[in-house]
Amino acid sequence: MKALHRPDLFGWSSFDAARNVDFHGLAWIRPEGNVLVDPMPMGSHDLAHLVALGGAEHVIVTNSDHVRAAADLRRILGARIHGPAAERDGFPIACDEWLADGDEPVPGMVALALDGSKTPGELALLIDGHTLVTGDLVRAHQGGRLMLLPDAKLADKAAAVQSLRRLAELPDIDAVLVGDGWPVFRDGHARLIELLAAVADRGTAG
Repeated sequence: MKALHRPDLFGWSSFDAARNVDFHGLAWIRPEGNVLVDPMPMGSHDLAHLVALGGAEHVIVTNSDHVRAAADLRRILGARIHGPAAERDGFPIACDEWLADGDEPVPGMVALALDGSKTPGELALLIDGHTLVTGDLVRAHQGGRLMLLPDAKLADKAAAVQSLRRLAELPDIDAVLVGDGWPVFRDGHARLIELLAAVADRGTAG
């Protein structure tokens, strides 16, 4: 796994040729038990690295399109799976816990349920108040610039923009770790404000 902007955060990736972006899994290494978010399949090197760091006790899936290797890693590592509460009735894998807005799956991590994306109640995760982890709604197909999920895939554009506004109003965001595309390791709040302004301008123009 690759070291990220904090010594307790690691990531691993798989390139998606159809979209020309990387899809990412995240590992938060904690003395109380490690947490994985939207885990991609792991090769032997990354899995051995994770096991050496203590394995994982929790796997959080932000939306039903990001199940990825969650079930396999639960079987290998014995982790508990957490999914978005709004998808409880139709989620493709069994979950041990369902996360709603404001829930704290582990100390220092807060779940934010977002509206308007392609799945209901998609989760974003806030770590220690300054690292934001996103699933599908906020992504980055170009280095240093965030983008919103394309309009054609949004369930409700106005609700999606309001969800983005909520994220942009979090004042202390430094890093934005997206599930799809390029992570932003600095000035994340400014990049979210920039994205919100761009989306608002397009809405006005349309």
